[in-house]
Order: sequence, then C-alpha cells, then structure tokens
Amino acid sequence: MTPAFNSWAEFFAMGGYAFYVWLAVVVALLSLFGLWAHTLWMKQGLLKSIRRQRRRDQRVRQAQQRERK
Repeated sequence: MTPAFNSWAEFFAMGGYAFYVWLAVVVALLSLFGLWAHTLWMKQGLLKSIRRQRRRDQRVRQAQQRERK
C-alpha cells in the first residue's frame, strides 16, 4: 500500500484542488458548528419554557388550595 501524498505540502495542495477541498471542509465544519449551536439554543429555550410552565402550575395549585380553605 502506498501513501496518497509524499509530503505535507502535497497533502495541503490536494493535487491542485486545495481551494475547493479546503473550502468544502470549512463549509462542512461551519455547518456542523451552526447545527450544534442551534441545538444548544433550542435546548435552553425549551428548558426555560418548562421552568416557566412549572412555576405557573405551582402558582395555580397554590391559588386553588387557598380557595378551598
């Protein structure tokens, strides 16, 4: 088995297609980072919504208990 590239310079040059190859790598990594960041943002929003709903439910239960007394 022979290596595809004989040196690091050849690896980074990608046989003359370095601009397109590395541009594709950067676009793919940026897309993955964007997806990860969006997922974290949505998770935080969902957790905030759940906390808000729990607080509301607790206030409603307390109000119902006060009415019964």
